[in-house]
Amino acid sequence: MTITDKIIQLVVAVAFFALVLAAVLFIADRARGRRAERWQGFAFVGPAVLLLLIGLIYPALRTAYQSFFDAGSTNFIGIDNYARIFTQPELLIVLRNTFLWVIFTPIVATAVGLVYAVLVDRARAESFAKALIFLPMAISFVGASIIWKFVYEYRPNQQNIQQIGLVNQLLVWLGFEPVNLLLIPFWNNLLLIVVMIWIQAGFAMTILSAAIKAIPDDITEAARLDGVGGLRMFFYITLPSIRPAVVVVLTTISIGVLKVFDIVRTMTGGQFGTSVVANEFYAQSFRLFNIGIGSSLAMILFVLVVPIVIYNVRQMRKVDAR
Repeated sequence: MTITDKIIQLVVAVAFFALVLAAVLFIADRARGRRAERWQGFAFVGPAVLLLLIGLIYPALRTAYQSFFDAGSTNFIGIDNYARIFTQPELLIVLRNTFLWVIFTPIVATAVGLVYAVLVDRARAESFAKALIFLPMAISFVGASIIWKFVYEYRPNQQNIQQIGLVNQLLVWLGFEPVNLLLIPFWNNLLLIVVMIWIQAGFAMTILSAAIKAIPDDITEAARLDGVGGLRMFFYITLPSIRPAVVVVLTTISIGVLKVFDIVRTMTGGQFGTSVVANEFYAQSFRLFNIGIGSSLAMILFVLVVPIVIYNVRQMRKVDAR
């Protein structure tokens, strides 16, 4: 495709958007009578609903349909793809890794963010301290993965060969042999999880710090007058007061973790027992061209995300009801 073709496509897309917008405004302006508000609502919501159907609902239904067919989407095989995912050793490792990510990342990232928010609250250099831990949020997952790949970098311990990886250089200084960390089964998953925690801790700190500052001063002062302080203040006053924010942070990070792809893809390519559901879905669908297994993995990912989203929405509604 030439540059001219791309420019023509861009112009057509912009013109189509302008045409749809003009049609919406025309219908909204011409609506009269008792049902005017209803027609105006349809005019503004209609295009969004149409795009939702085309871009989300139809692909989801299509993926669910393809998950019951073989690799070429030609023969109906029922739930064989799902049975294969839950019985094959390689795919069970993928599910185990995803479970590890979902358990460790939200809990540790939220805990780090919460402790940091409490420690720097009302400190003299609070803004600077918060900026330091929030900076990783400004880096893309791919950029962060490349940074940490250099941190874990390994070179054989031979004469005139220096380690460029921070971790292995520290091991050499301590008198140990350098280790190719990303090749060690199970532990390499934890090293990848560290990257996600490093990124998400800043997000957790920001949300929880705002929640801490929203605690009424009269509550904390009354607690201090009653002799509450230190850890008791944290567990009996601060933590219960910011519980809704903690739930939002945990669920938001959990959803992001279930969809994690960039870190695994950049650092290991899913090799050495580090693949997760999102990465395996990509590999099965676009590298091995097994549409059946790929669609089944996508549906499993969808099923895992939906309960977390529903729980998050319910918690937010409870907070609003108060």
